[in-house]
Amino acid sequence: MTNTAELFGINVFNERKMQERLPKATYKALKKTIENGESLDLGVANVVANAMKDWAVENGCTHYTHWFQPMTGVTAEKHDSFISPNGDGEVIMEFSGKELIKGEPDASSFPSGGIRATFEARGYTTWDPTSPAFIREKTLYIPTAFCSYTGEVLDKKTPLLRSMEKLSCEAVKLLNLLGKKDVKRVTTTVGPEQEYFLIDKEMYDNRPDLIYTGRTLFGAMAPKGQELDDHYFGSIKTRVSAYMNDLDAELWKLGVYAKTKHNEVAPSQHELAPIFTTSNIATDHNELTMEIMKKTAEKHGLVCLLHEKPFAGVNGSGKHNNWSISTDAGENLLNPGKRPEDNLQFQLFLAAVVKAVDEYQDLLRITVASAGNDHRLGANEAPPAIISMYLGDDLGALVESIIEGKDYRSHKAAKMETGVDVLPDFKKDNSDRNRTSPFAFTGNKFEFRALGSSLNIACPNYMLNTMVAEELSGFYEALKDSDDLDSSLKVLIRETFTQHRRIIFNGDNYSDEWVAEAEKRGLCNYKSLPEAMEHYVDKKNVDLFTKNGIVTEAEMRARYEIELEQYSKLLNIEALTMLDMAKKNIAPAVIDFTGELAGNVQLKNSLGVSAYAEKQLLESLSQKLESFVRKTEELDAAVRESGNYSDNLELAKYYRNTVFERMNELRELGDSMEKETSADYWPYPSYGEILFGV
Repeated sequence: MTNTAELFGINVFNERKMQERLPKATYKALKKTIENGESLDLGVANVVANAMKDWAVENGCTHYTHWFQPMTGVTAEKHDSFISPNGDGEVIMEFSGKELIKGEPDASSFPSGGIRATFEARGYTTWDPTSPAFIREKTLYIPTAFCSYTGEVLDKKTPLLRSMEKLSCEAVKLLNLLGKKDVKRVTTTVGPEQEYFLIDKEMYDNRPDLIYTGRTLFGAMAPKGQELDDHYFGSIKTRVSAYMNDLDAELWKLGVYAKTKHNEVAPSQHELAPIFTTSNIATDHNELTMEIMKKTAEKHGLVCLLHEKPFAGVNGSGKHNNWSISTDAGENLLNPGKRPEDNLQFQLFLAAVVKAVDEYQDLLRITVASAGNDHRLGANEAPPAIISMYLGDDLGALVESIIEGKDYRSHKAAKMETGVDVLPDFKKDNSDRNRTSPFAFTGNKFEFRALGSSLNIACPNYMLNTMVAEELSGFYEALKDSDDLDSSLKVLIRETFTQHRRIIFNGDNYSDEWVAEAEKRGLCNYKSLPEAMEHYVDKKNVDLFTKNGIVTEAEMRARYEIELEQYSKLLNIEALTMLDMAKKNIAPAVIDFTGELAGNVQLKNSLGVSAYAEKQLLESLSQKLESFVRKTEELDAAVRESGNYSDNLELAKYYRNTVFERMNELRELGDSMEKETSADYWPYPSYGEILFGV
């Protein structure tokens, strides 16, 4: 049996395989491209392509695909075979540098936000050499970026790559100014923790709402949910453990650093956490992880749900984005060190992040906005929609001492005494974790906790990279001509913390007091996607991305239109699915059951026997059924009314404020009827069957 070390990266054209298969000069040229961002000429690409093809064919591949991330929220791929006619009726296996570098998928059917007309079909994919190619199901997958014929960015990866370059450029300038002349490149690293649900395939197949929308649109709570906290970190069920073992193996083959797995809070909910890697590779790996989670589940008769809130009444699923910054020498720029009060470099980079989060808090909120995440943010399972930062007691006290101009000495890590001789004592961390904070410092990184489980992490990370790069650029301009750099640094750090201290909050983000306090501080509280997205194209945000060369104003406005349009479409699909379920199955099921009750009442009355129970239930269900049918009609009318809106923002607001409310009203009645209707009549598997059926 192959051990894990031998298994890891077996299906990846990684550095070791490149060293084995590429001439030294080619390998060195490719390494310069990967590590320093240098351009790659066609001659080098030809050699790489041939070696990549030989390796893929040896491993059973017949096709290759340019794998990219359009604005659909999922990945895309078009498969081409390696075969080429040799002139005598046979074929040879070929793959050129030109084919490696450029692909040409039809771009007309991907979301473009009005940038492209439907008849303008041509689009291009271009190889990202910093993310290694890999093999899946006899196909060579080549990670790529995606753009239109006229050069507009149509994907989520290109802005991320640009933002990484921009942050590196600004950070290197600042570090060189501080005396770190040997630093040539700075990278952002990410470790996204992925939450998900596993349910039985048979249950899934009998729930049209899960099939069409990824969440249950009807469903009464089971007698038991998560209130005992017995599922969290509990013993993993045999069937789930087998799935997790297979998932680990498949991910390791593809070089994904799958590290931690455990049960999450809600029944049937679980989590997988990887080790950190660079932002673009982490993005590719997370997209792969979500795809492989779903495919592996099929092999076990399960379905993996990645919707942010598949079940009402129990915790939804998030994706914690652990973000940090490191130099090419391996120095973590967010590591406070043993004496953070003397570490001006750390204080400067911390100040840049604090300033960025405060000035662009709306962007951070926007980047995690989705129809699914609207259900989750602000509940007791996720941070609120108000963006704030948690620094912890120790670091928070340091910032306050800088603002107040007082002396500070970092506390030595206290010794944790267990009180049991056989158990070893150990040092505890200087601060606790704040699970209610959307953006929390956790030792040498920030954990952005507001992401939804299905989100492509490229979006929050390119925004985070860009806003921090902007602040680092401003810091460089403020310091570059200083005669006394040390003094200027201290003044800049103090002024920055003072001006932006409102974004720092170390308390309970769930409390009503914090909502009131945040409003006093002037912090944003956008509770839904339409409310948040309205501010995406505010001038300061357009200026940020255009100035730093991440996306153009036209591309921003296209993304704005795409997000709003997709939001409305998703709610429309949900509403239509609810109507279909209500009209075709739920109402008829309750009618049949009440018909049986009425027959029993009539029979007992004829026999002179009390029919009290049947009468009470019949009266209750009949009243609810009448209201249910009326609410169905109201939802139907509300969906039809949406056709009167042509502006995407107004349409999204209408869906949120009107259609969504009608859906909630209909669900409340449907769930109430489920509790009173015989299980023999109810047309769909219950929450109890789904959540406890694996």
